[in-house]
Amino acid sequence: MPKILLVEDNEMNRDMLSRRLERKGYSVVAAHDGEQGHLMACSEMPDLILMDISLPLMSGWEVTRLLKSNEATRHIPIIALTAHALVTDRDKAFEAGCDDYDTKPVEFGRLSEKIDNLLTVKKS
Repeated sequence: MPKILLVEDNEMNRDMLSRRLERKGYSVVAAHDGEQGHLMACSEMPDLILMDISLPLMSGWEVTRLLKSNEATRHIPIIALTAHALVTDRDKAFEAGCDDYDTKPVEFGRLSEKIDNLLTVKKS
């Protein structure tokens, strides 16, 4: 069962996404701020990370850069989740090292497809 780390400061979003991902058969661990997300990514070694960008303590951009510059965690696919839907925000996500990008409010079918695609690529 693939493990997903959900880094999201909004409790309602965290709860809704966790439940939907678990129903799809994923094991979900969650962090409520950037600092906790970074620590959990290093200790839990998830198969994929859903990274909110606007986080307290450390932004999703900062956490992504740290994880992608670390030999132990750089292989973990990261999907940026953000309410910012500008083309520049999408570009910024890829510059920071994110493997994909999705906007809020989350359209679960679309997000689920991105997760499946990244986990399939990771396996091969």
